[in-house]
Amino acid sequence: MPFLRFPFSLLLMLSLLAPVPAPAANQPFIPAAPTVAASSYILTDFNSGKVLAEKDPDKHVAPASLTKIMTVYVVFRELKAGHLSLDEKVTISQNAWETSGSKMFVEVNKQVPVEDLLKGVIIQSGNDASVALAEHIAGSEQTFAAMMNEQAARLGMYNSHFENSMGLPSANHYSSARDLAILARAVILEFPDYYRWDSQKEFTYNGITQQNRNQLLWRDPSVDGVKTGFTDEAGYCMVASAKREDMRLISVVMGTASPNARANESQSLLNFGFRFYETHRLYEAQKPLAEARVRKGAVSKVAAGLAEDFYVTAPRKQFNELKAETQIGQPMIAPVNPGDVIGQLTISLGGETMASTPLVALDAVPEGGLLRRLYDAALGFLEK
Repeated sequence: MPFLRFPFSLLLMLSLLAPVPAPAANQPFIPAAPTVAASSYILTDFNSGKVLAEKDPDKHVAPASLTKIMTVYVVFRELKAGHLSLDEKVTISQNAWETSGSKMFVEVNKQVPVEDLLKGVIIQSGNDASVALAEHIAGSEQTFAAMMNEQAARLGMYNSHFENSMGLPSANHYSSARDLAILARAVILEFPDYYRWDSQKEFTYNGITQQNRNQLLWRDPSVDGVKTGFTDEAGYCMVASAKREDMRLISVVMGTASPNARANESQSLLNFGFRFYETHRLYEAQKPLAEARVRKGAVSKVAAGLAEDFYVTAPRKQFNELKAETQIGQPMIAPVNPGDVIGQLTISLGGETMASTPLVALDAVPEGGLLRRLYDAALGFLEK
């Protein structure tokens, strides 16, 4: 596949991104990720998706109350779709009231606003609140679990299956560190207005004040979520997210030994990521980066760009060493639709690929007239 020649303006921009590399001796040292005392874990960048540290990230593990991240995600989607409102009253069933484990302390037959129940799930980790929301939305927890699994499949959480809304142990109820990072990113990205509740340190309901179990909210002002969990089977687990300047990281630790351990191991991962890496947006979505040839179309070229903003995570102090390269495939045959993949943008550092993303058509190119189609057909034949 031939490489496209950049226009001068783009070459000038890329020359600023990719000057002559500095001597290797001057390059910053990136140590190995810290040793984390957890059965599995992952550290990812929110914007680029780059994995900075991991151990058995796809291992099936009991998610305990981290399950509730999916519960609130489903509720948030129902709110966004207009099927639910924050002030809507939920009648608490006997089943919800009897749920074992951590509680919000709702009472049977009381009507509780959806917003209070959400805070009871997010801040207090109330199993009773989770079941009440599940029953209100889907009629039963079993049906609600099917909704949870539908969203897991849509998000690409291929190592997850949910059987209840609160995370109590069940034979076929599992997730993975990677899947939980994917889910946390979806919550933060899609529902920033609701995500703010994850950083709330306490919530009072029915005269009972309970504190958020996320100890990092008190230790690190950059941490603003997400959720903790514990069962005997799962151990102590945590999904944490922190934002420092324009960089956000998500860490997941599963199966640690204590509440302090899950906080300490999460903090260790986050500090490592922020200390040794940085993330920047290199290109905006829908901005022309190159051109691709089009045959049998009303015009002979189409602008190529990116469908979404493109972020890259690289070792600190090495962004000036990045090199960008576009690769365009064979000429497109009209009609061309916006979003059609027509090439690839690759970012490399020291010969190693750091990130790549498809180049897509930014405009539509309809079929050309008969003469244009015949001319391009003959030209294609001669070029063979």
